[in-house]
Amino acid sequence: MARKAGLFDLRLVIAVLFAIYGVVLLVVGLGFTDEADLTKADGLNINLWSGIGMIALSAVFAAWATLRPVIVPEGGEGTGTA
Repeated sequence: MARKAGLFDLRLVIAVLFAIYGVVLLVVGLGFTDEADLTKADGLNINLWSGIGMIALSAVFAAWATLRPVIVPEGGEGTGTA
């Protein structure tokens, strides 16, 4: 009987990492960006927008892993051993 990969799905690991880095960048962009940083980036708050993008990408990966789970075969099925 086959089962889902669950927490061992690589897409969930990637989603969690992107979410953590995205939240860090979002906090830095909202609370710790000064005028000198904005001047360097031509008036664009790079940390804020990168954080929002990473959080959105994390949601896409999590939705993908939830909607299309990886099915792991049991025993010797598909492993190439007899």
